[in-house]
Amino acid sequence: MTVVTDAAGLDLSQFVRSGDRIVIGQACGEPTTLVEALIAQGRDIGDLSAFIATSFSGLFTPETADSFSLTSMGAIGALRSMTKAGKLGVIPAHVSQLGPMIAEGLIGCDVAFVQVSPADSEGNHSFGLVADHVRATVDKARVVIAEVNDQVPYTFGELLPAARIHCAVHVSRGPVEVAPARIGPTDEAIAKHAAAYIGDGAVIQTGVGAVPDAILRLLHDRKDLGVHSGMLGDGLVELVEAGVVTNARKAIDTGVSINGALIGTRKLYDFAHRNAAIRMCATSYTHDAAVLARLERLVTINSALEVDLTGQVNAEQSGAAYMGGTGGQVDFVRAGARSPGGCSIIALPATAKDGAISRIVPALSGPVTTARSDVDVIVTEFGAAELKGQTLAERTRRLIAIAHPSFQEDLSRAAHTIQQRGF
Repeated sequence: MTVVTDAAGLDLSQFVRSGDRIVIGQACGEPTTLVEALIAQGRDIGDLSAFIATSFSGLFTPETADSFSLTSMGAIGALRSMTKAGKLGVIPAHVSQLGPMIAEGLIGCDVAFVQVSPADSEGNHSFGLVADHVRATVDKARVVIAEVNDQVPYTFGELLPAARIHCAVHVSRGPVEVAPARIGPTDEAIAKHAAAYIGDGAVIQTGVGAVPDAILRLLHDRKDLGVHSGMLGDGLVELVEAGVVTNARKAIDTGVSINGALIGTRKLYDFAHRNAAIRMCATSYTHDAAVLARLERLVTINSALEVDLTGQVNAEQSGAAYMGGTGGQVDFVRAGARSPGGCSIIALPATAKDGAISRIVPALSGPVTTARSDVDVIVTEFGAAELKGQTLAERTRRLIAIAHPSFQEDLSRAAHTIQQRGF
């Protein structure tokens, strides 16, 4: 039997036990009312832990989250403040691993906090803005607490039967929004080089942010683009409305954009509401190697904090600061690099800290997120370095060529040993 209540009447202690492990819907699918209740009531329950993959709400701070322990797959979005304070446990994992890790109990899930749309005529709720690993979460949890939000779009794909919900908390509030990033001249220059790899009929995977948005703006003269991605932002709307994204040439899911998370604004959410041309899928589909292997002309676009002279990619940590995460990068890098007619792009500015440091470096300052054996194309505002099939010595030359000119001499000296001995 489902208990139905509103935010004011929610008493978590009726459903959550001391020692419980909670998995919370992420990104713009974060159930903010339930998170606020956890922050307010968690201390009285005691010994709670929570996992959230990403968060943009700003609700988690060292002060608000002091009554429970919080873990994540990275310092993505507003979670960066938690890592700075040493209050976030980071589990290194590919996005494709999260669902299986929850199912196997490696990421504990006694209670699922999810945000859903109102039910349809058959009593099924849509997961709305995220699909990713929520199915694994509700399948594993002893208790499912759902924030039923009438401002969440009904999207096709993953559904939650009302009978699976133990507590339905009805609210009416705007879901988390992520405004488009400001696009600057560097972003535009990077986008110009990256967009050259996207031809008619390509299937694209991208994230959200200034560079991805800038790339999408340059694709309005393309024809019959397809989408198969872990996340999508507002830029998708314009391309669909312009007739650029049709998914007409995809070998699978023809006519449908496949996605795991909608990260944007009300513009995107309204567009996705009951739109059969968008299908929200679990990571067991969006990031699955066998599924991705069926896509020709797949172009994947991901970011990095730094790249070393042999092509190793760090997308997680800069010195002592943990700033990102493994995410879905490796899943898609491998897929794009192996796709017939496709490619995998790692895009990043050539410098950081207002030009003070190079992001093409002799040695990484953090972990290797993507191995050099998987890397295909690296793009900065100064050009594109095609690395696949190239020797280590040649890689150094190509990467130095797309570094900022101010750092090329120092990088050349650092590359001398590799170029002389070949490794």
